[in-house]
Amino acid sequence: MKYVLLLSALLATSAMARDIFVQPHVNRDGTYVQGHTRTAPDSSVYNNYSTQGNVNPYTGRAGTVNPYAQPVPAPTYQPYQPYQPYQQRR
Repeated sequence: MKYVLLLSALLATSAMARDIFVQPHVNRDGTYVQGHTRTAPDSSVYNNYSTQGNVNPYTGRAGTVNPYAQPVPAPTYQPYQPYQPYQQRR
């Protein structure tokens, strides 16, 4: 039982070692952002505190973002341009 507690404490400590504290700052639009802790940046959406199945250890709130939802691509709108035959320059 002691080994299980020790192992879980080590895993929790190593997970928190990958966290980054963001200093309080003011955005360009004048909005004040309070200092907070976030996960280290990487290419995974599964290990973020806001992802479903994860719990933020600092606030105790469960994640709500579905990691399997496909992002909707932005429409690539090209305005219609009528056909103009190639004309040689003189």
